[in-house]
Amino acid sequence: MQYKNLIIKTLFYIFVVYCSSKAFAQKQHFDLAHLEQPIDLDGQLLEPHWQDATRIPLIYQNEPNEKGSPPVKTDAYLYEDGSHLYVAFMAYDDNPENIRAALRDRDTLWTDDNVALMIDTFNDERTGYEFYVNPLGAQGDMRMTDTDGWSEDPSWDAIWDSAGQITDQGYVVEMRIPFTALRFPKNKADMTWSIALWRNFPRDVMYQLSNVGFDRDVKCSFCQFDKITGFNAMEPSKNIQLTPTLTALRHDIKDAVPGDWQSGDIDAEAGLDLRWGISQDAVVNATINPDFSQVEADSLELDVNTTYSIYYAEKRPFFLDGASYFKSSLFELLYTRTIAEPEVGAKITGKTDAHSYAFMYADDENTSILLPTNQGSGFANLAEKSKSAVGRYQYDIGEQGTIGVTTTHREADNYHNTVFSLDGSYWFNQSDSVLYQVANSDSKNSQYLVENYGLESQQSDHAFEVEFSREKRDYKLLASYEDIGKDYRTDLGYQAQVDYKKVTLGGGQSWYLDANEMVTEYSYNVDWDKTWAQDGSLLEEEYEGYVFLKGQMQSFLEVGFVHRNENYYNNFYNQNIGYIWGGFNPSKDITLNLYTEFGSKIDYSNEQLGDLFTLEPELTWDINDHWQVQLEHSYSRLNNPQGDNVFTANLTDLRIYYKFNMRSMLKLILQFEDIDRNENAYYYAVDKINRDYGSQLVYSYKINAQTLFYLGYSDKGYQDDSLKNIERDQRTFFTKLSYAWQL
Repeated sequence: MQYKNLIIKTLFYIFVVYCSSKAFAQKQHFDLAHLEQPIDLDGQLLEPHWQDATRIPLIYQNEPNEKGSPPVKTDAYLYEDGSHLYVAFMAYDDNPENIRAALRDRDTLWTDDNVALMIDTFNDERTGYEFYVNPLGAQGDMRMTDTDGWSEDPSWDAIWDSAGQITDQGYVVEMRIPFTALRFPKNKADMTWSIALWRNFPRDVMYQLSNVGFDRDVKCSFCQFDKITGFNAMEPSKNIQLTPTLTALRHDIKDAVPGDWQSGDIDAEAGLDLRWGISQDAVVNATINPDFSQVEADSLELDVNTTYSIYYAEKRPFFLDGASYFKSSLFELLYTRTIAEPEVGAKITGKTDAHSYAFMYADDENTSILLPTNQGSGFANLAEKSKSAVGRYQYDIGEQGTIGVTTTHREADNYHNTVFSLDGSYWFNQSDSVLYQVANSDSKNSQYLVENYGLESQQSDHAFEVEFSREKRDYKLLASYEDIGKDYRTDLGYQAQVDYKKVTLGGGQSWYLDANEMVTEYSYNVDWDKTWAQDGSLLEEEYEGYVFLKGQMQSFLEVGFVHRNENYYNNFYNQNIGYIWGGFNPSKDITLNLYTEFGSKIDYSNEQLGDLFTLEPELTWDINDHWQVQLEHSYSRLNNPQGDNVFTANLTDLRIYYKFNMRSMLKLILQFEDIDRNENAYYYAVDKINRDYGSQLVYSYKINAQTLFYLGYSDKGYQDDSLKNIERDQRTFFTKLSYAWQL
């Protein structure tokens, strides 16, 4: 009898596993309608042929509940006419007065109600596109990859059209996406794309709805998308985009402060960008005399009491198009902000079947080099022109695996840096995967670098990293090992620390509750890491952990602790740091966040252990559909072991936006940094007063991501012990006009 019961239980278990696997494998399959009729893009769905489009209802709730029932009804409609993909959403809402939306600049709608189209055009379940629209028609778009977990790149911008309108029943959105904005396999009789339609429904909690019911035990997302087949009537296109650009600016300075302004000359320059889709899956980009000025100021970060260079995100269109084709598994071998002032640039990116490829060339009038150690990093400027080239090839293996090679080369007179790398990923199953990368660099340093920075004339070294992860519904595990050589350098990439070996072990567990509970999700995570220099000496050992909660009012709270024993120039410092990070939406128009950190921290300037306190509040307030205010402040205080203050730092970043309509906006940015140093607490001479000020006022008119007009003013100033007040010493008047011609 026991054997009989055991056999029945075993057969039942096999049946359950089989049914579960079949449930995951069973995806909805849709046929895309072909209708040779356009639409008036007005967010109303008045055209009768929308009734003949392919209807896809959003039948699942994926957040907070897994495969739950949606709290509201949503229907999506799709069709193509040979040149465009048309998408419409009927987003029903019993209480439309609670809809969260405002006039937004591009890629700033993430806290609003919004709907989205997510497509994997190559159907390789690795890369794809996301197109978001809020109820008033504001756009957001991203490229994403899913080779080892979902990763999004919001810096990618396409040219497409959208409209939205709030109604008595909810809201309606229309999208018109030209096929020239997408990359896909060469034209076939029929193509199948992976597809997910999405709705973000922010109320007391953030609901996420889709036609796909995602299984949290499966690490990949694309592999769970539904499929849609069609696209057999695509019309041939030249797919050429020319974007002439005209910029003009006048830069004034003061030779001495206080003092009089020295007016600069008006510098007017014309440039040209070319984007040519030589096929549906390959694109050539070229630029001549580009305008790479930063139209919007970077967000400030406190650079006090840190030994590593600050990282800034790329914003320039030439570098953003096709940027994902250059990315490798673990190392950032191409950090395009290192190419500061190119006169010409060209690149080709594409994918054919399982083969992805990318190549880029650019020169640079201003050559900066990141020089890393295991104690810190800084930049050296060669003050000469350089030439740069980057190439990458990647081959898709199996369902999710990849293998790729990357090489970068940068050279100037008596200087070069070359890197060669092999990387990839392998999936053992839907939860377990491994990433790996190995690289070697070879550098020839100019006499300037040898004499001023103490470098050897020749440098060559290696870098290696492997990372294993398991991600399940209720827990995750991570193990990694890094080995970065002392003389390893990626002058076109970003590697801020070298000369170390590091092992990391970590994991966590999660629990999910109902959407109506006060706490809807909670989890914890712990990890341990240990780092040695290449000579075997200990650099750091660290234990850290945190508890994380999500709840009503879209609230979140993370409480964490870090214990770190760190070697800084042959002295060890035991640091114990606690932190609290949280936020919530007290109303649909206000978002509040707060981060605070406290405990013992190294005073890197004076090589001693100090007592640190940091407070960083953030406020976003949509006053109405037109006005928005964003305020960020950072307060940091460090005391020495005797209890004396070493420094007190304040940084404020205020941004005020007024949207006349969806295309026209006025933006004011005010930034202020104030570092008050205690001169008696330093072992060397410092200024007590260290203040920096910057402001920017910009009017912008954007028809799309490439057709736009800017008119603006910016200035900068500072104060040290020699000045009684903040004195402006730089100001710039600028304008920019560009227009994208699509042929």
